[in-house]
Amino acid sequence: MTMRIAIAGGGLGGLTLARVLHRHGINAVVYEREASRSARSQGGSLDLHPESGQRALADAGLTGRFRSEARPEGEELRILDPAGRTLLHHEPPPGSFAGRPEIDRGALRDLLLDSLPGDAVAWQRRLVAAAPRPGGGFGLTFDGGHRADCDVLIGADGARSVIRSLLTDVALSYVATLVELSIADADRRHPDLAELVGRGNLWCIGVSQILAAQRQGDGSIRVGISLRADGRHLDTYRSKRALLDIFAGWDPGLTALIEAGDGPPTPRRIEAMPTGTRWTHRPGITLIGDAAHLMAPVGEGANQAMLDAAELAAALATNPADPGSAIQAYEEAMFARTHPIAEMSARVQAMMLSPTAADDIIRFFTQQPAEPAPAD
Repeated sequence: MTMRIAIAGGGLGGLTLARVLHRHGINAVVYEREASRSARSQGGSLDLHPESGQRALADAGLTGRFRSEARPEGEELRILDPAGRTLLHHEPPPGSFAGRPEIDRGALRDLLLDSLPGDAVAWQRRLVAAAPRPGGGFGLTFDGGHRADCDVLIGADGARSVIRSLLTDVALSYVATLVELSIADADRRHPDLAELVGRGNLWCIGVSQILAAQRQGDGSIRVGISLRADGRHLDTYRSKRALLDIFAGWDPGLTALIEAGDGPPTPRRIEAMPTGTRWTHRPGITLIGDAAHLMAPVGEGANQAMLDAAELAAALATNPADPGSAIQAYEEAMFARTHPIAEMSARVQAMMLSPTAADDIIRFFTQQPAEPAPAD
């Protein structure tokens, strides 16, 4: 009998898993809450690391398509102080894919979707409950009353995973506040800001606060403001005036990034799971990506999710007759791999929002061969 695999969540991890399984001749259905691939923006760009995200794409047979979509020049990084003085400027070699080239999340998701059969993704399927079935496997209930059954259930459903609660009751911790704005058509409408940001990332680092900007493939600029976690309500950050007050005294050429934002700011809480989170293996069910190891967003989340997917797919393909053993082997390897990465991410997140962040980050970059991204 064919093993029925259900993947909850059609983000980068879930789609990578479905694609690598498909390459091994194993079908899976991805249940995605969004109505279509274009239902909402997929967020900013991310840098794919050779040892994780790029490796997963190689397993998926998509390296060529990735290189046609990626932007190696997006690795450029400028770090400034609040007065606008340059503390560090990293510029990658032209056209080099040896490092961590940037790619827009939407482009990467489309690349993965295009590689799958048309019926591999069930859209508008928001999972509300999953329950074990008496004979094995799981029964799934979706918003609107839709139901489905599966033999193997994989939670790729992100930070607030529904599937996670079947394996662990771990609580998330609030680690930072991120406020986002977007500036469309920056080269034409705001050439000074386009030049300031450059081709990649700009970080303006103050005392326990960062004003960052990132060039997107469509010519827009994504602005992100990182602040320490505090008790203030998110509504506090929904006006540009409030944000400009937070950055009072900074060079007006930098705070112009806030003023130029199209529409009101969008604040959100950044949360993380405790580092070293594990769960007791349970047959027929597991987690990948943020559902398994939600980390502070310093450039590892999407990369580790895609690597989780590739490694789980390989384990299931190697041992299709015993998915329980395959899942258990994947989980043990994943726990060991992600624990130090989660610890590093937590340290970098704390460092970036510390009172001595500028000095600490410059020291980090000049001593470390690998660089974190401002957000994943």
